[in-house]
Amino acid sequence: MTARLSIARAVADALAAGKPVVALETTLVTHGLPRGEGLEAARALEREVAATGATPATIGVLGGVARIGLSRDELALMSTAEGVAKLNASNLAAGIASGEPGSTTVAATMQLAAHAGIAVFATGGIGGVHRDVATSDDVSADLTALARFPVAVVCAGAKAVLDLPRTLERLETLGVPVLGYRTDRFPAFYRRDSGLAVDRRLDSAGDLARAVRVHHGLGGAGVVIANPIPPEHEMPEELYRRALDAALAAAATAGVRGRAVTPFLLERLRTLTEGRSVFSNRALLEHNARVAGELAVALAATPAS
Repeated sequence: MTARLSIARAVADALAAGKPVVALETTLVTHGLPRGEGLEAARALEREVAATGATPATIGVLGGVARIGLSRDELALMSTAEGVAKLNASNLAAGIASGEPGSTTVAATMQLAAHAGIAVFATGGIGGVHRDVATSDDVSADLTALARFPVAVVCAGAKAVLDLPRTLERLETLGVPVLGYRTDRFPAFYRRDSGLAVDRRLDSAGDLARAVRVHHGLGGAGVVIANPIPPEHEMPEELYRRALDAALAAAATAGVRGRAVTPFLLERLRTLTEGRSVFSNRALLEHNARVAGELAVALAATPAS
C-alpha cells in the first residue's frame, strides 16, 4: 500500500494468504449501464464472485487514491458522483493525481490489479480494433494492457461494435492467448459465436488455470478467457444485426471519434433494442464474474509453473 494505492483489508488478507481474488472494473457503474443499474450490477457481480469462494475486488479511484476493493459506500458514491472520469492506461496517473473520482476501464483495471498482485479479472467485453481503423488508427489500450500485465481476463469476447477479425489478429501479434471456455469459437458479446476460432478450447476451470500458469511461467502476460453469453440470454441475431448496423451508421453520421465511440454505440444499441442489450449485458457480466471466481479458486490450488 502507498499514499496513492489502497487495498481493502479483506482483499489484502486474501492476497497475503494466497486465497483467490477477482478484480472487477467500475466503468460499468458510471458509463456502461444506465444510471442506478450500474451500481446494482456491480453489487451483483461481487455476489457472483463471492459465491465461488473468491474475494471480489472492485477497483476505482476516489479522493486521489486508487482503491482495490471499494466498500459499499464508496461504490454508491461513485455511482452518484457527477462527471466521473473514465480512466484508461494513458490518463490513470493524472486522474489519481487530480483527486477527482474516476472509474477504471479494462486497461486501467488490469494495471492496478497486476500492481496489487491479482491474477484474474472479470469484465463484459474487451476493447479492440475499431472498424474504421484504416482512417482513425483507433485501437483500444486494452490490447496493449493484455500484452503487458499478467492478468487473465474473463470476457464475452470483444465489444460487438469492433472489428473482431482484426482484434484477434492483433492479439496474436501481441502474444496474447485466446482460450475458449467450453467453446471453439470467439464470442461476439451479445452473440455466442462470431464465426472466428479461439486459440484453444478448455472445458474446466482447472484446465484454464493450468494453461494460465504455464503462460505466466514462460514469461507471458495477459490471457483472454473467452466465455460466451448463456444461450438463454443471447440477443436474437436479426435484432443484433439490425441494431448494430443502425448504430454504426449513426456514429458515422454524427462524426463520433476516439473515446466517445464505444459509449455512443452502446447507448444507441440500448435504444434500438429497446433495452434488450442491457438485459444481455447484465447476463454476460454475471456469467463472466462467476467463471472468473471459479478460475481464481482453481489458480489458488494450482502450483506456479
